[in-house]
Amino acid sequence: MKQHTIKKPVSVKGIGLHTGRSVTMTFNPAPVNHGFKFQRIDLESSPVINADVNKVISTNRGTTIKSGEAQVSTIEHTLSALIGLSIDNVLIEIDGPESPIMDGSAKAFIEALEQVGLEEQTADREYFEVVEPISYRDEVTGTELLALPADKFQVTTMIDFNSTVLGHQYASLDDISSYKEDIAPCRTFVFLHELEQLLNQNLIKGGDLDNAIVIVDRVMSQVELDELAKRLGKPSIKVEKEGILNTVDLRFENEPARHKLLDIIGDLALIGKPIKGRIVATKPGHTANIEFAKILKTHYQKQRKLRGKPKYDPNVEPLYDTVGITKLLPHRFPFLLVDKIIELSETHVVGVKSVTFNEHFFQGHFPENPVMPGVLQIEAMAQTGGILALSTVPDPQNWSTYFIKIDGAKFKNKVVPGDTVIFKMELLAPIRRGIVQMQGTAYVGDKIVSEAELTAQILKTK
Repeated sequence: MKQHTIKKPVSVKGIGLHTGRSVTMTFNPAPVNHGFKFQRIDLESSPVINADVNKVISTNRGTTIKSGEAQVSTIEHTLSALIGLSIDNVLIEIDGPESPIMDGSAKAFIEALEQVGLEEQTADREYFEVVEPISYRDEVTGTELLALPADKFQVTTMIDFNSTVLGHQYASLDDISSYKEDIAPCRTFVFLHELEQLLNQNLIKGGDLDNAIVIVDRVMSQVELDELAKRLGKPSIKVEKEGILNTVDLRFENEPARHKLLDIIGDLALIGKPIKGRIVATKPGHTANIEFAKILKTHYQKQRKLRGKPKYDPNVEPLYDTVGITKLLPHRFPFLLVDKIIELSETHVVGVKSVTFNEHFFQGHFPENPVMPGVLQIEAMAQTGGILALSTVPDPQNWSTYFIKIDGAKFKNKVVPGDTVIFKMELLAPIRRGIVQMQGTAYVGDKIVSEAELTAQILKTK
């Protein structure tokens, strides 16, 4: 599947639910691997905010992201619509601090985006694939979210507010192609007794009986209702029984549960990649959604790093064994730290080191708890990278590689006797004037044990 953007800019105008400010939001085409970004064009220098879960600063009745002094609130419906149409790359210009609420659903965003159409791009879409169950639970609220392996994105939500009006509700989306019809039109909802609390918190300044489903879960006195109507700037409200306050009919019998599903899709968009897996949510809310998104992003980042892990088959003849390596590198025992070279191209090289208890460094480095020194892992990376560097000259035996710089070195897991370490070195830039910049990653099994960015220089020694 290729990445997609939109064919041309398109704008929507509306009122921010909580700020009450009129706002114009413009969706713009964006290049591959751009993702979703908001740009506050009303602020000096028009700062850009990545739609990233690590940018979330508030989940109070909506999701808010911030970068520097710029922030955008209530972004979940906007992002949900983009995921619902399988759009990957968009720059969203906005001239205020909050996305417009429109009718409380994602319907208006879908209609605007479909109006300009989608454009296929050249790069492949990268997914976060759920390969094992991942869960989150809030013991206080009873909220639980679960991600399960599946061959496509699916979501199921179950809600229970201990309300006789709502009851237990269930909603499910089995294919994203059904989003436009089954999920996008579903509006946000609020209980009548919550309205006063929200007003007291200086929220819902743009609230209207037309952009939310108001659920009457208890009969309020007419005095209370008149005061509430006055604060909302509306005519007198009359409630004679429990039910739905809006004069319009529900679009679906389980519209609240479907809207919670809409919110989950929007909040999980902050992972930064489309999901291939099934999400099951019980009593979800923005706070739990964001905490779960952080967990999923951590799994995705680990998965992405391991995606490039080389495959090592000890039955396959290496490109260079130890004897071959010594013909290229000047290192010898006890400082030759690479046993095999199993891959070599113009841009990368893969080396293998079998760690045994007989290594010389175990005699003095934590002898009671043998651990391979991190600096020697870096040295092994450098020797592996040296093979790549020397493969670019016609007479490698007459050249040597020397360290110039080490950046971003991280040691994440122990390397102990019995481990087989795989070192992958990738060029970060073309080799110029003998300067070689490489990203090094060391793996043991399915774990990254160390990584660093190395810069070396190859010099003729003979």
